Amino acid sequence: MGRKRSKPRPPVLADLPKEDDFYRPFIEVKEILRDAAKPSTSRPLPTKPGSALGHEGTGPGTRQVKLPAEQRIRQENAFFLSQMAEVTPLPKDPRGYAGKPRPSGRQGVREGTDALDELRELVEGRGPFSIQCTDEYVEGVAPGVDHRLAQRLHRGDFAIQAQYDLHGHTVDEAKAAVQRFVSRAHASGQRCLRVIHGRGRNSRDNRPVLKEQVQLWLSHGRLSRLVLAFATAPATDGGAGAVYVLLRRASVQRRSSG
Repeated sequence: MGRKRSKPRPPVLADLPKEDDFYRPFIEVKEILRDAAKPSTSRPLPTKPGSALGHEGTGPGTRQVKLPAEQRIRQENAFFLSQMAEVTPLPKDPRGYAGKPRPSGRQGVREGTDALDELRELVEGRGPFSIQCTDEYVEGVAPGVDHRLAQRLHRGDFAIQAQYDLHGHTVDEAKAAVQRFVSRAHASGQRCLRVIHGRGRNSRDNRPVLKEQVQLWLSHGRLSRLVLAFATAPATDGGAGAVYVLLRRASVQRRSSG
């Protein structure tokens, strides 16, 4: 019979190579990186908001540990206060605008539109009329127009080419009628008009409502773009119960399209 082969003996701990026997070329690089990762001071950095971790210890063996909820909240508050320590509040707004809610909805849109309309009027040489009035006399001129033009209009230096009588009209009816009358006259090339609004003696409290409204319609809105001046008619042609209106020249293209 052949000779029985014996099993190899497992290595014992003393036979294993020691750690110092291995070649470790990057050990120095690892130590350099570990030193560079150390904080420049021994004091731990403040924890950023939202972090659930803190630091345990202050030496090279500092490690992060999970903080309880209450302690984390206190730490976040402390961090916030430390960041706000050098912040100074803004001075109080003397106009009282700061802190007021911004307009919302259609009101804000309307205010923005009005501001754009005013800016457009200034750029195009339009804007609020210059008006002088007494109980019996009123005159108004467009921006940049001399008041002497209104005085000439009042004296009758311009021939009346069309007129409209507002007696018997309500305020709404009169507004529509004046807008239609002035717009058509301007489109047809007419320059001087007469609008009869009355003295208001038959109205409530004897107030000349239509007289006041006619002045407003001629000096504001769409009609103000067509009007150069207006003035109370002379006593021989209606006096305080009528107004002369001098229109701007219509462009050739507008008259041909009308």
